[in-house]
Order: sequence, then C-alpha cells, then structure tokens
Amino acid sequence: QVQLVESGGGLVQAGGSLRLSCAASGRTSYNMGWIRQAPGLEREFVATISWNSGVTYYADSVKGRFIISRDNAKNTVYLQMNNMKPEDTAVYYCAAARVVTIIPAGYDYWGQGTQVTVSS
Repeated sequence: QVQLVESGGGLVQAGGSLRLSCAASGRTSYNMGWIRQAPGLEREFVATISWNSGVTYYADSVKGRFIISRDNAKNTVYLQMNNMKPEDTAVYYCAAARVVTIIPAGYDYWGQGTQVTVSS
C-alpha cells in the first residue's frame, strides 16, 4: 500500500511555471507518474519516472516543457511545469505503478489530485 498527497497546484498565467510535489508514504518503491484530467475529458498521461530515475517518458504535449523528477530520500516526486499553456489546465494526479507505464489505467495507487489553472 502507498498513500500519495499532491501539492503545488494553483493559478498561473500562460508562459509561467509551477512545480507540483507528491509526497508518498507506506511502501514507496514504485514507478511514479503524473496524469491529468480536464473537465469533460478522459484522464491523460503526462509523465512517468522509474523507481531509480533511470527511465522517464513524457506525453508529446508536454515534452520540452515539463520535467519529472524524484527524491527517494524524501519519498517525493516532482513535476516542474514551464512555459505553461491554457490547455494544461486540469486536475493533476500523482500515481504509483508496479511497472513503468504511460497508460493511466496501469497505475495502482492515486492521490486526490491538485487543480492547475493556466489563464491566457
């Protein structure tokens, strides 16, 4: 079991930056990901990072703008979001998986989500 708590969401202007954090407790040796969901849309994979940080994958829509990282000593995963766009507006979820996956349904544990809003 693992518990996940996201923080760092908020309102930002287009072109701005935000950093999301996800604090994990319990068993924490999981591959971690960020998934987002905009109103009326399905959950969308954003980024994932392997347990040892050796592997990362990004959605094409965020590649070059977002960076996922983790600090296993602090049991925390981060998503640095730069050059943000209005279409990045969504609830962002932190999730844990036993395998490295870009499929939202492949994640076993989820946080409660944090709202990110990008104004134009």
